Amino acid sequence: MSAGTVVVLAVDCSTTAAKAVAYDETGTAVAQASRPLRTDQPQASWHEQDAAQWWTATRDALADVVGRLVGSATVGAVCLTHQRETFVCVDAAGAPLRPAILWLDGRAHTEIAELGSPAVHAVSGKPPDTTPALYKLAWLSRHEPEMLRTAARIGDVQAYLAEQLTGRWATSHASADTLGLFDLDALTWSPELLELAGVRADQLPDLVPSGELIAQLTPEAAASIGLPGPVPLVAGIGDGQAAGLALGVTGPGVAYVNLGTSMVLGTQSSTYLTDPAFRTLAGVTPGTFTLETVLNAAAYVATWCRQEFGGTTAEAGELEAAAAALPPGSEGLLTLPYWNAAQTPYWDPLARGATIGWHGRHTRAHLYRSILEGVGFELRLQLERLEHVTGVPLTSLRLVGGGARSPLWVQILSDITHRQVRVCSDGELSAAGAGILGQAYLDGAGSSAAPTAPAAEPPGWDVSADPTVASAYDALFTVYITLYPQLRDVFGALAATSRDPS
Repeated sequence: MSAGTVVVLAVDCSTTAAKAVAYDETGTAVAQASRPLRTDQPQASWHEQDAAQWWTATRDALADVVGRLVGSATVGAVCLTHQRETFVCVDAAGAPLRPAILWLDGRAHTEIAELGSPAVHAVSGKPPDTTPALYKLAWLSRHEPEMLRTAARIGDVQAYLAEQLTGRWATSHASADTLGLFDLDALTWSPELLELAGVRADQLPDLVPSGELIAQLTPEAAASIGLPGPVPLVAGIGDGQAAGLALGVTGPGVAYVNLGTSMVLGTQSSTYLTDPAFRTLAGVTPGTFTLETVLNAAAYVATWCRQEFGGTTAEAGELEAAAAALPPGSEGLLTLPYWNAAQTPYWDPLARGATIGWHGRHTRAHLYRSILEGVGFELRLQLERLEHVTGVPLTSLRLVGGGARSPLWVQILSDITHRQVRVCSDGELSAAGAGILGQAYLDGAGSSAAPTAPAAEPPGWDVSADPTVASAYDALFTVYITLYPQLRDVFGALAATSRDPS
């Protein structure tokens, strides 16, 4: 790093860790650090975190990065990206009043069934689903009404961290939107949706266009991360949009696929569209939109299988190798990967995972491969529905996330979808997107112009479908798409038997 280098500190406060990365003017990462986050599951389908750890993990990761900067580098700005749909209730002093409720939390199935409607979808851009905070806030209003009534503030991860860093309770449109309380076309809080959720407008964060200034870091916050004085905090965006920005997914025909805990496919639109085939989010810049499909259990299910049936780390590696040696279709075993409900295109909070076709020849390797294939079939289903509605073919898929490190899984995805898949860097892409926004602010672009995304295809390598295998998967796909419609009533009846009567 040369003398006089100005860096942007980008933070990705995800579900599993707070990751801080310093980027120089060329977008090169010059230092990085992370701190883990713990998720609690106090009841089945509940997922919570202590929001205070968002701050301590972010602060410590930032301090670590600042300590690693060498020479005479100057920090020019800080920018945040984060897990979406997650929210926290805090008191007047900014202290969490209860554990934050996460995006994958599934407690609000009754509220989804009662309050979800085409009208809510049309305003918010979000089909009725487990992920938007709207329904979990409505659950709080029914089950913990005093908590929701007395909370001084309610907001997303960026709003919480912004207050810790600057003292201002604020977030961006592209972060606030995912709470499901937003009139997305008008880019403002919706009075109708707030009433539905039982939330007051005065509890919610100020709204700042992405790429613009939230506020300067307070002297205390700056000192806690090792900075000699205040620097600007630039309004960031959700982690999905941020990764898309870093991957250059800013025009038609290109999509990002994040094969992480969940599987999210996203593409950009210049017009506001809603349909069950996708959820609609605020885009990187005002006036643009991100269309996403989502499966809330992708690597989540693969990890579960390895942990429960893979044995030691070495044995888990053997499990992957054994699965790779099996023929396509896992010898008649099909898995519906709805461990955390069904999202695109069914939006059924009561749906659950199912594995069909067991016989005595099957092994744990068959189960593991069928899970990877089930996620692949979901991706094809989502792709085809999205293309049908928008009329725009998605010819370029840019794959990231932990699942992209599995050559077997990547090849399965390519074979099932008949698409070339570009496996991109497994670096901190969401943080890189936040870094681009921070640099655009320093360059004077703000939100008046789209941040500069990478001009060329991102680094990586291409994986193409094997025509013979792809043809075999076509026959299996026709069977796969019949599974959920035939099991839908079963899932509902099963949920009724286990529902808490209180």
